[in-house]
Amino acid sequence: MNVETTRFGVVDVDENRIITFPTGLLGFSSFTRYALLQPDEDAAFFWLQCIDAPELAFVVTDPSLWVRDYQVPIRREQMDELGLDKLENAQVFVILNKHDRTLTGNLQGPLVINIVSRNAMQLVLADKRWTTRHEIVQLSEPAKVVSA
Repeated sequence: MNVETTRFGVVDVDENRIITFPTGLLGFSSFTRYALLQPDEDAAFFWLQCIDAPELAFVVTDPSLWVRDYQVPIRREQMDELGLDKLENAQVFVILNKHDRTLTGNLQGPLVINIVSRNAMQLVLADKRWTTRHEIVQLSEPAKVVSA
């Protein structure tokens, strides 16, 4: 399926990579279909591209790569809503943002995807250890050009 994006032009996406958020994402409830775009095989960052709005895309990552003790408690009713029969079929991502020279992750609002059915939801965690701007990585300063 061809997906129009404002960042990458038209991208051919396998139908098996379409993820459905039946209730949308926080602040974007009317947009429910997304594709997870992987820049390369070893990527730590992905694009969650909305199928129906070319300008709507989020950079996401697996938080376990950056925060060792991060866990997402998934309640039984949430598992039922996602159609999850076991937690091993759940993949967690967090949305990233750039603030000055820091990439932060929304650890308070993780995305949980059923990798079998590709149904997903955004949770809101009550655990105060996690914030919407948890520091993931500091970006280096750009190289300065020196003239002779």
